[in-house]
Amino acid sequence: MKTRHLATLQFESTDNYDNNLTTLIELIEQTPDNAIVLAPEVCLTNFDYAHFEAASAFSAKAIDQLLRLSKERIIALSVIEKRENGKFYNVAKVLHGEKVVHQQCKNRLFKLGDEHKYFSQGKDEHLSLFTIEGITFGLMICFELRFKQFWQKLEGADIMLIPAQWGKLRSQNFVSLTNALAIMNQCYVVASDADNSDTSGMSGIITPFGEERRNGALVCLEGNFSEKEVRKMRRYLDVGIA
Repeated sequence: MKTRHLATLQFESTDNYDNNLTTLIELIEQTPDNAIVLAPEVCLTNFDYAHFEAASAFSAKAIDQLLRLSKERIIALSVIEKRENGKFYNVAKVLHGEKVVHQQCKNRLFKLGDEHKYFSQGKDEHLSLFTIEGITFGLMICFELRFKQFWQKLEGADIMLIPAQWGKLRSQNFVSLTNALAIMNQCYVVASDADNSDTSGMSGIITPFGEERRNGALVCLEGNFSEKEVRKMRRYLDVGIA
């Protein structure tokens, strides 16, 4: 049965791109070589709507630097990306083996934060399970967590990754939904929220049994993934998840 080290990060995304990248690299380097590391949504640039061209260009260069840390690690984050059609997307990138092994655009934009005015929306069919070294993952970016059809579509994941910048006024929603996702889908949930003045700061790791640990004041919360725990939970309470 497979095991892996888990790490969820919680730090402030400032308007200084270089400082954000330095913080992220330093935190990743503190984790074991085999860690699965999740960073907050658009943590490298924040939602810098006034400078999307610069944010996209910086994110592309930053990914190149982060790839060198992904030889054994699995690193997940979301970035602002300008694609060939000239449109900007909020794109989740998963790095492993010094390659981008999975990517998906945010499919549900948060209108209360005006995301729809700046980003183009991805397509639901691109949201899917993916496997790395025998571990099955699902990923939802922030607001997507509220859509129950995505929970069902990603049923069967061993680990759910949730990069977010979740509003502080709805902090309890984030806690309740990530806990419920772990219980409903009988999987590990790794959630990473920014530590900004307007975000929940409720990053955490939740087990398939629903036991939660939250970062609190920790910029890096670490835990462990055990495939055995996933399989045991699905046998113990058989709700039809393979």
